[in-house]
Amino acid sequence: QSASDFLDEWFESGEVKATLATDGVIGANGGPHSPGTAYILMHHSMGGVGGKRGLWGFVRGGMGAVSDAIAASARDKGAVVRTNATVTEIRVRGGRARGVTLATGEEVDAPVVASNLDPIVTFGRLLDEKELPVEFIAAMKRFRSEGTSAKINFALDGLPDFTAYPGTPGPHHRATMHICPSVEYIERAWDDAKYGRPSRSPLIEMTVPTMYDPSLAPPGRHIMGVFLQYAPYTLKDETWDRLREPFTERVIDLIEEYAPGFRRHIVDRLTLTPLDLERRFGITGGNIFHGEMSLDQMFVLRPVAGWARYRTPIRGLYLCGSGAHPGGGVMGAPGHNAAREILKDGRWSRFR
Repeated sequence: QSASDFLDEWFESGEVKATLATDGVIGANGGPHSPGTAYILMHHSMGGVGGKRGLWGFVRGGMGAVSDAIAASARDKGAVVRTNATVTEIRVRGGRARGVTLATGEEVDAPVVASNLDPIVTFGRLLDEKELPVEFIAAMKRFRSEGTSAKINFALDGLPDFTAYPGTPGPHHRATMHICPSVEYIERAWDDAKYGRPSRSPLIEMTVPTMYDPSLAPPGRHIMGVFLQYAPYTLKDETWDRLREPFTERVIDLIEEYAPGFRRHIVDRLTLTPLDLERRFGITGGNIFHGEMSLDQMFVLRPVAGWARYRTPIRGLYLCGSGAHPGGGVMGAPGHNAAREILKDGRWSRFR
C-alpha cells in the first residue's frame, strides 16, 4: 500500500496528509503514491521519546553524543575502542571469521566479528567472494542501496521568520517545519529524481536543535538542519560535484520564498549529498538506512532471504547495523538483537 492511499483512509485535510506523507518517503526510492511507502510511514511512527509514541528527539550535545555514550558504556565494561583504524579485510579460515586486517597491515585476531557496516561493504568489499555461497552472492548483488536524501546544515545568526507564522522564536521553531504544500508536490519532487535529476522543488524538512540545546552554538546563534528529498545518488549526465552548489542555492531560494530574509542569516553551511555521505561515512550509495527499506528488503528478507537473524554464511561473522532487521533509524535495535544472538551462540573459540 502507498502512503497516500493509507492516509486517504484516515484523514481528509490535505495539509495533514502532506505533513504525514513525509515520513513515508524518508530515504525512499519512491514517492507517496509508490507501493510500500505506507510501511515506511509506519516504521517512522513506531518509535517514541520520553514514553510518547511517534515522536522524534534531539540529543543533548549533538548526534555524536550517542556514539560517545555507547563508547563510554563499552569502555566501562572493559572494551577497547579504536578509531582511525580502517578495516580492509575480514579474515576467514575454514569457513569461520578469524579477525580483521587494518589498512596499516596490522592483523587483529578475534573469534567473533560484528560488522556495523552496510551489507554491500561487509560482503562485497571486505570478504573474498570464494568464502560465500554462490546463491548468497547473487542475492547480495540484487540488494539495492542507492540513496535519495541530502542534508544541509546551516549556521545562522538568526532564526528564519516565516510569513505563515511571523515572529521569532515561535513554537514552530521547536518542531519539525516542512515545505511541502501537498502530497502531489512531494510526488512531483520524486518525478525529477526517478529520471536522474535533483528535485527542482524538493521536500524540505527543517529542525533547529539549538532551540533545545543552546550549547551547540555561540550565544544568539543557531544551527538548522535541513533534510531533503529527493537527491538521487545516480544522476543523468551530471555529477554531484558540479550540482552540489546549484542545488544548495535552489534550496536556499525556496526557503527564502517562505521565510524572506533567511539568506542574510546564513553564517556558514555544509551540504551532504548521497555522494558525500558515501565518501565521508562509507555508506554504499549514500543510503542512510544501509539499504532500501522496501518490503522486499525488510523483515525476513533483510539483507537477504535465509540470513535475516544477524548471522551470516561465515561462522562467527554477524551483521549488526541498519542493513539487518529491523532496518534504519536511531534506535540501536539491530545491534541489540545481534548481541543477543551472539550471546545465544555461546562461547566461541578460534579453533571451532
